Amino acid sequence: MLHKRGLAMGVLIFASFMDLLDATIVNVALPSIRDDLGASGAQLEWTVGGYLLAFAVLMITGGRLGDIFGRRRLFVAGVVGFTLGSALACIAPSIGVLLLARVVQGGFAAMMVPQVLSSLQALYDARERAAMLGVIGAVSGMSAVIGPVLGGWLVSSNAFGIGWRSIFLINLPIGAALVALALRFVPDTRSEHPLRLDPLGLLLATAGLLGVVYALVEGRDQDWAAWVWAVGAGGLVLLAAFVAQQRHREQRTGSALLPMRLFGDRGFSAGLVTQGAFQGSLAGFALVLTIYVQTGLGWSAIHAGLTLLPFSLGAFVGTGISVPLGMRLGKVVMATGAALQSAATVWVLATIHGQGDGLTTWDLVPALVVSGIGLGLLVVPLVDVALATVPSAEAGAASGAYGTVQQVGAALGIAIAGTVFFTDVGTSYDAASLRSGLMAACWVAACGYALAALASLLLPSRDQVHAHQEAVERELELAPR
Repeated sequence: MLHKRGLAMGVLIFASFMDLLDATIVNVALPSIRDDLGASGAQLEWTVGGYLLAFAVLMITGGRLGDIFGRRRLFVAGVVGFTLGSALACIAPSIGVLLLARVVQGGFAAMMVPQVLSSLQALYDARERAAMLGVIGAVSGMSAVIGPVLGGWLVSSNAFGIGWRSIFLINLPIGAALVALALRFVPDTRSEHPLRLDPLGLLLATAGLLGVVYALVEGRDQDWAAWVWAVGAGGLVLLAAFVAQQRHREQRTGSALLPMRLFGDRGFSAGLVTQGAFQGSLAGFALVLTIYVQTGLGWSAIHAGLTLLPFSLGAFVGTGISVPLGMRLGKVVMATGAALQSAATVWVLATIHGQGDGLTTWDLVPALVVSGIGLGLLVVPLVDVALATVPSAEAGAASGAYGTVQQVGAALGIAIAGTVFFTDVGTSYDAASLRSGLMAACWVAACGYALAALASLLLPSRDQVHAHQEAVERELELAPR
């Protein structure tokens, strides 16, 4: 039984790794996609942001579908759809088809990934989950290291003779293997008391977020015409309607997509702001930096991917530090991590300004290592601390909200940083214009990290975190073995 559970979780975790890899591997291929398909700056933003947005709005629904119809069934459907989306991206004859494929990938990833934690809850008791969650965290860290480097190598080596398309081709055999292994080893668990689907809430959230992001991304190309502002305002109105609809549904059925009652908890709300601001800053910064060093300085894709490696290594160091410090010092650790990221981003900005066209990878190493350490300090203890005052019965809903905000924050960060970057760049794409755009986008990211640092100061105190930990330990002691 233990052996079978391990095989099942191995299959599920590897699928999660494939999703995380696909979210990071694309950045280094963007300049090649632009040259090959004639993509505009806004279309490059959609190539990354479209995936994240589709994933964000469908993730909670994907989890509920698994609870209702069976997690293996939804997992397999998600893998099949994700693989077909990858095939479409691989053969895309135009940027429009590629964008459609990316949305398909994100939508089906939202069916695939939630089944990982849901199956973990079903297959392991509370005492056994910590070790498996550690494995999932380690795999997430590996994807951050491997994604840019693998993507850079595939593009620079013209793997399989198809250039950037190879980053999607590699998903095809992996997807086929995952389907076969899932059908063989993953049990088809489901919830005994699943929450209902919320089609209206899903529609309002999707349309509202799409309106806001569309206005941010396309506004520059459309010279900020009146209709663009109307689309953005309409998106905000729909999001307000979503909040009202969620409050009503929560009172009536208790199965809202995003339980509004959770926002009455200051720690939870502060955690969401911290998570969203951090993810947006990170995603936006990574996007513009990889475009600048390749298009502006002529670096190869593998060179750009390796340039991000010090950041990932710093994150491993920060993770190691945060584990013993997180529960002992509480929110001070997260505030320090976000502040380090903000300062390191300004350091990157100053380095790029000072070195100009003579910039090398080694010039960026110290600042990127510090930024990575900051990430590790912030992200590892964040969810546990933010949920310290949330009742245990609400932990699942709160975790789902965090996952959604993480993806939405990344999509919004790409939209905002990309708009600032490409507005400065204009149509010239020369090194000086790209550098000016990058520095402006770096200020946006630095401010986002600073916001995350300030919001983290409103997280639960160290005493509240310790009380929560003791309560969890008592529950485990009382739980039947």
